[in-house]
Amino acid sequence: MSSVLDRQSPPSAGAGPVPSRRRTRILALPEARWALAALTLFLLALPLYLSGAPAWLWAPLLAATYVTGGWEPGWEGLKALKDRTLDVDLLMVVAALGAAAIGQVLDGALLIVIFATSGALEAVATTRTADSVRGLLDLAPATATRLLPHGGEETVPAERLAVGDTILVRPGERVGADGQVTEGTSDIDQATITGEPLPVAKRTGDEVFAGTVNGTGALRVRVERDPADSVIARIVAMVEEASATKAPTQLFIEKVEQRYSIGMVLATLAVFGIPLALGDDLSSALLRAMTFMIVASPCAVVLSTMPPLLSAIANAGRHGVLAKSAVVMERLAQIDTVALDKTGTLTEGTPRVTDIRPLRTAGLDEDTLLGLAAAAEHPSEHPLARAIVSAAHEHGLPLAKAGGFTSTPGRGVTAVIDGRTVQVGSPAILDRAVGAGTEEAVRELEDTGRTAVVVLRDGVPVGVLGVADRLRPDAAVTVAALTRLTGRSPVLLTGDNDRAARYLAAEAGITEVRAGLLPQDKAAAVRQWAAEGRRVLMIGDGVNDAPALAAAHSGIALGKAGSDLALETADAVVVRDELATVPAVLHLARTARRLVVQNLVIAGSFITVLVAWDLIGTLPLPLGVAGHEGSTIVVALNGLRLLREAAWPRPAGTTG
Repeated sequence: MSSVLDRQSPPSAGAGPVPSRRRTRILALPEARWALAALTLFLLALPLYLSGAPAWLWAPLLAATYVTGGWEPGWEGLKALKDRTLDVDLLMVVAALGAAAIGQVLDGALLIVIFATSGALEAVATTRTADSVRGLLDLAPATATRLLPHGGEETVPAERLAVGDTILVRPGERVGADGQVTEGTSDIDQATITGEPLPVAKRTGDEVFAGTVNGTGALRVRVERDPADSVIARIVAMVEEASATKAPTQLFIEKVEQRYSIGMVLATLAVFGIPLALGDDLSSALLRAMTFMIVASPCAVVLSTMPPLLSAIANAGRHGVLAKSAVVMERLAQIDTVALDKTGTLTEGTPRVTDIRPLRTAGLDEDTLLGLAAAAEHPSEHPLARAIVSAAHEHGLPLAKAGGFTSTPGRGVTAVIDGRTVQVGSPAILDRAVGAGTEEAVRELEDTGRTAVVVLRDGVPVGVLGVADRLRPDAAVTVAALTRLTGRSPVLLTGDNDRAARYLAAEAGITEVRAGLLPQDKAAAVRQWAAEGRRVLMIGDGVNDAPALAAAHSGIALGKAGSDLALETADAVVVRDELATVPAVLHLARTARRLVVQNLVIAGSFITVLVAWDLIGTLPLPLGVAGHEGSTIVVALNGLRLLREAAWPRPAGTTG
C-alpha cells in the first residue's frame, strides 16, 4: 500500500527522510504466538478426536491447547482477582476446565482457542496503530539549514530550531518548521497536511508547514512555532490521544460480564453447598453443581457474538474491505452520520485535464492547443504539467521538441516550440491588456472549481485549459446509498478551497460542506458531532485525515493511495479503492448485529430452560451437555450464514 509520499515526485537529496515502514511483526507479539500455537494444536487434534482415534493420540494435543491458549488469560484473571475483579477470561478458562472435567474436552479447547484468537487480534491492531503514529514523525526532516545573523548558514537538528530563527528551504527539500515566508517564491506540496491535490504557490507573508515539500524555488522562512508544537507534531499528539481514549464499544455480553460471572460462580457454589447442607450426598450434590456449571456456562452466549461478526469480517475481506476486529463490525453497525474527505476519497486524487478551450481569435483546434501546451510542459515535473502531458498522450498527440525551457514558481513555464515562444501557466502570466475572452474563460473555469491554465504563443493568449481532480465514478451512487442507510446526507470535510469543494460536492449530491480545514479542524468537527450524540463514520485516505479517523466512532481508509497512518488509524481499510463498498459493508455490519441479537435470545432461552430444569427437577448430565452443545451449534450456524456470497450486498451503482 502506497503512502501519500509515493504520489509525489522524489525529493532531492536534501529533502530529508521519507516515512519509515517500521512494523512490529505479528508473531513478535506474545498474544499472537500463543493464539497461533493453540489454534494449530486444536486443528491437529480435531480430526483425531472425531475419527475415534486412541486418546493417547489426541489428548496430549488438546491438553497443550489448554495450556498455550489459556495460561495467559488465566494468569491475568488471577492477577485481576487481587483487585477484586472477576475477569470473564478467567471464567472462560474455568468453564473450559469444568467441561474437560466431565469429558467435554473438545468443547473446552474450542472456547480457549476463540478467546486466545480474539485477544491476539486486538493486540495486533493496537500495536500497528502505535507503530504508524511513531512513523509519522519521520515526515518532518531531521535537519534544517539555519541562517546566521551575520551571514552564513549552518545545518542543525530540526528540533533545535527556535521561534524567530530563519531557515533556508532549497528546491525539493522538506520545510523544517512551521513558519512564514520572508523571501522567495515557490510551490509547496502540502497534501500531507491539507489534502490539497495540487501544490500551492507561496510567496512573502504566506504560511508554510513542517514536513511539506518545496517545489523549484528557494524560500527563506521565519520559524513561528516551536517544532514540538508544529502542525505535524499536533497531528501525532491528537492521534495518540484519540486512540488512547477511544475505548472499543463493548459487545452486549461484555456489558454484563461482571455481574454474570459473579452470579454464575456464586450460583454454582450454592447449587453445590445448599443441597449438601440439607443432607444430600456429596456425589449427587457435585453432579448437580457440575451440570449447572455446564448449562450455565456462557459458551453459547460467547458464540452468539463472534460467528456473525467474524463471518461478516471474512465476507467483507473477500470483497476488498478489511475490518480490524469484531468490535469494528459492531461499531460500523451503529453509524448514523458519515463524513468524507475530498481529495483521494470522493475524488480520484490525480489532477486531470477536464476542459480544452481554444480562443476563436487564435485559430487553433482543441488538439493543437493541447499539443502545444504539452510540448512546453513536457520537461516539467509539476503535477499540472504531468496532467497536461498525460492528456496529450491519451489523445494520441505527438509532442514537438521544446527548447529554451525555463520555469518560474507560481507562474508557469516558457519554451520555444517550432521557433515560437510558448508560455503555459497560471492566469498571473496574462498581460492586463489582453481581451476579455481569456479572462472570461478563466473565470468560468475557476467558478466551477477548475484550476485555469493559460496558454500564450508569442505573448498572445491562444487558449485556456481546465485542470481538476475528477469525481470518482461511483461517488454519487455511494453518497445516495449512505444517505439511505443513515437517514442523513454525508458531510464533506476538506482542506481545499470552498469554491472547488462546493462545486464537486454538488456533483456528488452532498449538501453540507466544510472547506479550508486543517487536520485539527476535521477532528474538531467529528468531536462536535460526537458531543451531540451522533455516531460518526469518517472516510479518508491521507495523513491529514488521521486525527479525524481516530476521533470518529469508526474510520474507514481507502487503501490504494492511502497514507500508512490513515490505514493504521482507521478501523477498516478498502484495499481495492472502491468507494461503493462502504455502504455495502455498513449494510453487512447491520445484518451481523441483527444476528447477534437473535443468537443472544436463542442462547439465553437455552440457558434459562436448562438451568431451571436443573434447579427445579433433575436434569441428566448427558441431556444438559446435549442442550448446552446444541445451543452452541445453533448460534454458531446462524452466525456462519454471513459467510455466504449472497450475504454481501451488491455495492451501489453495480449491475448484473
